Amino acid sequence: MYNTSFFKKMLVLASIILLYSCDKDYNAIGGDLIGDNHFDFSTYTSNVIAYNQKIGPVQSNDFAVNGLGIYTNPAFGTTTANFATQLSLGSVSPEIGNNAEIESVVLTVPYFTDATKTVTNTDGSHVYELDSIYGGSPAEIKLSVYESGYFMRDLDPAGGFQEAQRYYTNQNVNFDNAKVGNRLNDDVNVAQNDGFFFSVAEYVEKTTDATTKVETTTRTAPGMRLNLNKSFFDSKIIHAPAGKLATADVFKDYFRGLYFKVEKSGTSPGNLALLNFKLGKITIKYKEDLSTTVGTVVTVTRVDKSIVLNMAGNSVSLLEQTNTNALYANATTSPNTVDGDENLFLKGGEGSMAILDLFTTPGELTTLRSNGWLINEANLVFHIDADKMKDVSGVKVFEPNRIYLYDLTNNRPVVDYFNDATTGTNPKNGKLIYGGMINKETATNKGLTYKIRITNQIRNLIKNSDSTNVKLGLVVTEDISTVTSSYLKTPNTFSSRVPRASVMNPLGTILYGGKSTVPVDKRLKLEIFYTKPN
Repeated sequence: MYNTSFFKKMLVLASIILLYSCDKDYNAIGGDLIGDNHFDFSTYTSNVIAYNQKIGPVQSNDFAVNGLGIYTNPAFGTTTANFATQLSLGSVSPEIGNNAEIESVVLTVPYFTDATKTVTNTDGSHVYELDSIYGGSPAEIKLSVYESGYFMRDLDPAGGFQEAQRYYTNQNVNFDNAKVGNRLNDDVNVAQNDGFFFSVAEYVEKTTDATTKVETTTRTAPGMRLNLNKSFFDSKIIHAPAGKLATADVFKDYFRGLYFKVEKSGTSPGNLALLNFKLGKITIKYKEDLSTTVGTVVTVTRVDKSIVLNMAGNSVSLLEQTNTNALYANATTSPNTVDGDENLFLKGGEGSMAILDLFTTPGELTTLRSNGWLINEANLVFHIDADKMKDVSGVKVFEPNRIYLYDLTNNRPVVDYFNDATTGTNPKNGKLIYGGMINKETATNKGLTYKIRITNQIRNLIKNSDSTNVKLGLVVTEDISTVTSSYLKTPNTFSSRVPRASVMNPLGTILYGGKSTVPVDKRLKLEIFYTKPN
């Protein structure tokens, strides 16, 4: 039987988890709860060979969240994130009456906000703090929204229309060349185009009831809100050719979607935001004639109508990497697969990952299997290279909240991931025992370590002589609950896929590897806590 103190720790952990309900606190949960007080365990440490692997262009269609904007990270370089999406009619075959005239066309996409820091004032107004916005203080970018002329197929003709069509991060040129006409967000307010920024202001709308004259104030949380060209939508939707709004498939070919293109605005460094475009929509408000007949008297009145276009259907995240940091470029171009690399560069998007080889010393695994040890716990602790991740000239370096370790050989989670049923405040923050959350220094709020528990993975490997010592992959992750994969456009030596949640995350971190030249206190090692059989 395994040491009972482990189960006591699990009981303590379960109690602590119940006390945590704040989204922002999840990074600390589980960070140091497992493997700190092993006074009744013996300890074995094993060297780890860990090295870098460049990811390159990768499948990026239909993500839960997509980046939009520009983010310059001194440790890695500049990421420019564009986006393209299909549209769908809120209801097909909308009935549009006589003398229809557009009042407004408004595109909206909500921002992520930190609910724990939202303040409600006495007058009912709110002060918000945005979440998932990266870069300096509110910084401007040039934003252009175009009609897309690129048709995004559902199925791939190369595979006989049996598989879903894949779209990749490096297809920006396809959508850029296929954009149609002038940009649609051509409002005179430059904050909606040439000087766009992710505003924290809530949207306030006042309406007055025509009968009661009572005024109602509606407040909406911050989000992208763009006035689009009314003439375009009058022609494209209100006066669309016959049959073009009749079915979803016909409409998708007729109006192929939107292409969001970002560029630098003057000397501003820009910002990059993660957005759920699936919640985005275009609302077309218009007036039309309503005729009523009483006897022989026909009365015509103007009535308000609206048509909604949802950002539903195929979509793709389009990423461009520029000004690449030389140290990062060299490390991912020439990894040391024999001795391991001194630094591990984990970068989301079209970035990089690390590959880990365990038990590389000849005969090590055989010896461990013959010892008959009872494995109580096994951890990998990754130390962050603080010098390489520090802010540069006032430019803040954002760190990923979480990293994800998985079975690279079989492209699936490790056993400990599957066995961990703990949950955070939402599924994205779960798997608290398995871990991978950043552990930060309180004084500086900068990262120190990430720890991942792989007890069952190691236990099974040592206990079962027929178990395979697989390669492990390490990436940043945007959502620990998402373990499906995206295909690499060009497979590398080790894999043809990477976790989708890694591609969604625009951030990166630099960790110390397991090479012998790394200081001992920072060096990556596998820690095994065990008890000897009686």
